[in-house]
Amino acid sequence: ISCRNPLQSLLSSMKQACEILTRDPEGGAARIPFETFSFIYSYLASIDGEISETEIKTFLQGIQEQADKHSGMVLIRHF
Repeated sequence: ISCRNPLQSLLSSMKQACEILTRDPEGGAARIPFETFSFIYSYLASIDGEISETEIKTFLQGIQEQADKHSGMVLIRHF
């Protein structure tokens, strides 16, 4: 029996991606553009195979709503 949580693993990967790709200073908000976040999240979720298209779209819609309030930037706290 696997205890692996695909969503938690994906979100951990997304946090690392934000920290790597941000232009914010170290210790900052680790913001990245929604388009970048969406591309990476969709790609990783699709290769994971355990997260449905509906779940992906719903998650990204919520993230986009948050990003729209921050000049199109995704912050780690948004997820």
